[in-house]
Amino acid sequence: MPVSPRCVVRPIDSRRDLKRFIQFPYDLYQGNLFWVPPLRVEQFEVLNPRKHPFFEHGQMQLFLAFDQTDRVVGRIAAIINGMHLKTHVDDAGFFGFFETEERYEIAEALLEAAASWLREQGMKIIRGPVNPSLNDPSGLLVDGFDRVPAIMMTYNLPYYEEYLHRWGFTRVMTLWAYYVHRKHVSLNRLRRGAAIVRLRNPGLSLRTLDMSRYDEEANTIREIFNDAWSDNWGFVPVTDSEFAHMAKSMKQIVDPRICFILELNGDPVGFSVSLPDINPALQRLPNGKLLPFGLAKLILLTKFAQMREVRTLLMGVRKVYQGRAMDVLPVLELIEKSIPYGYPASETSWILDDNHVMKNLLDSINAVVDKEYAILEAPLS
Repeated sequence: MPVSPRCVVRPIDSRRDLKRFIQFPYDLYQGNLFWVPPLRVEQFEVLNPRKHPFFEHGQMQLFLAFDQTDRVVGRIAAIINGMHLKTHVDDAGFFGFFETEERYEIAEALLEAAASWLREQGMKIIRGPVNPSLNDPSGLLVDGFDRVPAIMMTYNLPYYEEYLHRWGFTRVMTLWAYYVHRKHVSLNRLRRGAAIVRLRNPGLSLRTLDMSRYDEEANTIREIFNDAWSDNWGFVPVTDSEFAHMAKSMKQIVDPRICFILELNGDPVGFSVSLPDINPALQRLPNGKLLPFGLAKLILLTKFAQMREVRTLLMGVRKVYQGRAMDVLPVLELIEKSIPYGYPASETSWILDDNHVMKNLLDSINAVVDKEYAILEAPLS
C-alpha cells in the first residue's frame, strides 16, 4: 500500500476499521460551523454490502490513512459502479467518501491507493467525488464554504480542490446550487409562461403527492426520472431497489404539499420532489448518534422546530414532452405554495452546467447561484 514519509494507507479489513472510517469526519470537522454530521446509522448502511442496494451492481474498497502513531488522518473509497459501466462503457471508476487532514502527502497516498485498486479492476479513468454514485450526495464543494449545505448536499474543506488538481484531476462538470427567497423572487414571467403552457396543453394538471399510495407514487417518479434524465451528462438509471431504498429513507420527512405530479389527460408526465431542509436539526446531533436520546431529539427538532427552507432535489418531464416548458408549472407551484406553508426560501440543486433551460428559468425569477460544486476526473495511466 502507498506509504509517505508521514503516513501509510491500508484497506480496511475489520469492523473496527469500518468504525474508524465512519468516525474520521466527526473528528476532522469538530468545531466547524457549517459541516452537517450525517447520521451514523445511515453511514453504516450505505457502506454495508448486505444492506445497501448499490452493491447489487457495484463494488467498493475502503482505505484509511494512518500516521506513525496509528492515528487516522484520512480516508477514501474506490468505487466500481456496474450500472455506470453498463450505461456508458467507458472504463470509468470512481472515488468517494474522501476526507483528509491538511497535508498533501496524505491526500496523495489515499488517491494513489484508490487509483491502484481501480487499475487492478481494469478501469482507465478515476472520477468523483461520488458517495457512492451520482444519484447520491455528490460533488466537490468549490464555492460556498461559509454556508451550511442543504439536505443531501456535500460539504468539504477548501484545500481539497487544490490537492485533487495537484494529483492530476481536472474538472469535467460543474454543478450549481441556486437559492430562491420570497423577498427577491420575480414571478410575473413565470406566471405568464405557466398560463401559456396551460393554454397550449388543456389536459395538463398538477397535483400533490398522495401519501396513501406512497410506494406507487415513488415508482411513477422513478420511471419518469429514468426517462427524463437519460440524455443528461453522467446519467445512470436508478434501479428499482435503489429508488425504493431512497424513497423509504425520505418518507419520514416528506411534506407532500411541496411534491408534485404533473399529468396530461390523467397520465403522469412529470414530477418535482422537494424536501424540508432538516440539516439545522442534524447539526444538533454533533456525534451523529440516534441512541440513546438522539432519535427522540431529532423527532422533536424535525416535528416541532420550524424548518425554514426546502431543497428541490428531483425534477423531470418525460422526454417526449420536453421542450414544452411544462416544468414551469411545478416550479411556480412550489414557490407560491411553500411561502404560506412556512418555507420562505428554497434551494434548487444540483443543476448541471449544461442544463441551460433550467439555468435560464432560475435566472428569470431572480434566483441566485449560492454554491458551486465540481466533478473531477483523471486518467489511470
